[in-house]
Amino acid sequence: MSVIVRDDGFHAEDYRGDRILEIATSTMPEALPERFDGIEMIRVVVPAFSDGRGFTLARHLRGRGYAGRLRATGPLIADQYAMARRSGFDEVEIPDDLAARQPEAQWLFRADWLEHDYRSRLKA
Repeated sequence: MSVIVRDDGFHAEDYRGDRILEIATSTMPEALPERFDGIEMIRVVVPAFSDGRGFTLARHLRGRGYAGRLRATGPLIADQYAMARRSGFDEVEIPDDLAARQPEAQWLFRADWLEHDYRSRLKA
């Protein structure tokens, strides 16, 4: 099982569609689709919290115009939540055992990702 993390906390899986594209972090940005017709969700599979390529892929997907649900899935840690959101992910899917080690409160602490962006501090 797994837990879906969003800005308002932990959720059970609620996606019921079947139009999912799964992308590995080893995918080169130039190999990403040019069009997203019919794709409701893209899951970027992150094999380890130390693999930051998923953030780059999320940025490229959004840059190519993907406006659907974008999910990072894998053993990301709460400290990476703000970066995941800033790079374009809507949500993060983590394993149950990780959710037990890093409870919802730790993720919610980082859910104010818009407020603690260095760019917003520079504009002030």
